[in-house]
Amino acid sequence: MRSSSPFALWRFESLLQNSEPLLGGLLRTILVATLALLLALAIGIVIGLFSTSQNRILKGMARIYVEFFQNIPLVIQIFFMYNGLAMAGLVLSEFTIGVIGVGLYHGAYIGEVVRAGILAIPKGQTEAAYSQGFDYIQTMRYIVLPQTIKIILPPLANQAVNLIKNTSVLAIIAGGDLMYTADSYASSSLNYGPAYLVAGLVYFILCYPLAIFAKRYEEKLKRRDIATVTPLDLPEVIE
Repeated sequence: MRSSSPFALWRFESLLQNSEPLLGGLLRTILVATLALLLALAIGIVIGLFSTSQNRILKGMARIYVEFFQNIPLVIQIFFMYNGLAMAGLVLSEFTIGVIGVGLYHGAYIGEVVRAGILAIPKGQTEAAYSQGFDYIQTMRYIVLPQTIKIILPPLANQAVNLIKNTSVLAIIAGGDLMYTADSYASSSLNYGPAYLVAGLVYFILCYPLAIFAKRYEEKLKRRDIATVTPLDLPEVIE
């Protein structure tokens, strides 16, 4: 007689025998996350540059974008792209909605990360670049952004982790992602325990290395900053 436990061995065996849809969902999740991250990075860099620009119009545009996407839940944005745009005559595939929706959403957060990284660079370096004849774009490209990358890597890695997890929102529009395929299998087989447990473990395997990288790199930066403090600076730092 089979055990009725939600985590009985036979349930996991059944999951293994029907793992092909889950593997397909995993590949779709990875592809959506990769493309959405590239889009978010591109948007984030532009938003970060606009936010630190001397042009008030560009600053205002960046602020509006950030506030809009940060203060509306991602699930509502996905529903709007899936249902609202379709009613307006623009029908997008679930895959496209996942890439664009998640990318636009996280672009706002990465924009804030880039902005903070740019502002962390001493103003003296920017002024020195201007004195050498560099314009704003050249200063950002050759002086500021190369240094900013090292500073923002930890928060960028954390954003990548959040982005991967947020691809699961596609399950609400039958996006064919890992969460959707796991939920579909669980509903059809009633093996909820193994389906959700395995899906959670897969998300953990995808996200944990990035989280560890962010933590260790941040600790490395802190150790480097401490090592560069001279003895004369220590009393002032301690105070």
